Amino acid sequence: MSKAFVREPEDGDAVEELPDRLISTHPNYVTPEGLARMEEEVARLEAELAALSPEQNKADHARISRDLRYWSARKNSAELVEAFEGDVVRFGATVTLLREDDTRQTFRIVGEDEADPSAGSISYVAPLARALTGKSVGDTVTVNEHEFEIAEIRSSQ
Repeated sequence: MSKAFVREPEDGDAVEELPDRLISTHPNYVTPEGLARMEEEVARLEAELAALSPEQNKADHARISRDLRYWSARKNSAELVEAFEGDVVRFGATVTLLREDDTRQTFRIVGEDEADPSAGSISYVAPLARALTGKSVGDTVTVNEHEFEIAEIRSSQ
């Protein structure tokens, strides 16, 4: 389309609502820590939105409103998974793996919004977490042509 037919927004024009963030179709399982972070994020965004005045940046208003809709929906659909004890991998477990090259790697299996692989947590829907779920110490799994042996399982306690 030619730029001649595109109306540029003028000062004072309202910024349209941003499209909503995509919400996963998987159950929204969360750890107690994950639920607390969701509640904190909703409260923070509500305070930030309330502090905006009408003459402040409309793009900020649209961004904060979109994020508040996302986190409110995620908080409202959250299914808290309580701490457990046991000797099989499940949601909330911290699992130490022995890789093919004899290095050890430890991950905690958490909800989608909590996952941060660089910080040692993976989503329960990640291929590695799915392969590990239900397994015990000594079991091996293959993911993306790499083999992992479960060296240790710690409960979420």
